[in-house]
Amino acid sequence: MTTAKLTISSKNYSSWSLRGWLLCKLAKIDFVEEVLSVDDPTARAELLHLSPSFLVPALTDGDLKVWDTLAIAEYLHEIKPKAGLLPKDKAARSHCRSVCGEMHLGFSNLRAALPMNLKGHYPNFKIWAGAQADIDRVVAIWRECLTTYGGPYLYGTPTMADAMFAPVCARFTTYDVKLDAQCQAYVDHIMATPMMQEWINAAKTEPEELEELDVEF
Repeated sequence: MTTAKLTISSKNYSSWSLRGWLLCKLAKIDFVEEVLSVDDPTARAELLHLSPSFLVPALTDGDLKVWDTLAIAEYLHEIKPKAGLLPKDKAARSHCRSVCGEMHLGFSNLRAALPMNLKGHYPNFKIWAGAQADIDRVVAIWRECLTTYGGPYLYGTPTMADAMFAPVCARFTTYDVKLDAQCQAYVDHIMATPMMQEWINAAKTEPEELEELDVEF
């Protein structure tokens, strides 16, 4: 594979860009980043949930362009099958695809109530009931995976599921979401990985701000 290009938006605010970036890192491909300004219409549509079809992140590999995070994940699995983006076991692999699909399509209340903001920290954040239901479902998925596959990642070793849920770990940290010991250990582990630390450090130096996504209390 030649050097690919990953087009992303804000590192501070964009959960989908983080997912795409982590997938590329997990697949160990050579890629360069193209970061769109938050003033770019495509970037703003993604960050503010103004479009049902987001064009970032997008992975360009030669003449081929793949957008949509799940499509990027599956493409990377095709070209890098030994990278472990999906578990080796058939049952675990199908389960992994299912929880990734659920994360990709659902949890709209969680996304709306707890927007990603790596620069922010809101202790004792009040969570409304709709978002709490989404949090409870995330926690149920994590408990099932961590108990079944033994941790420290959802399927034992890093997979696309960890990339899909990493922004949720970031949200739970930003908004001080209270978790049981097993799930908190997972959040702490994901947040401390070198890949996440690299992304977070870059996000904290990002000069651009998007007022619509800066929560004030």
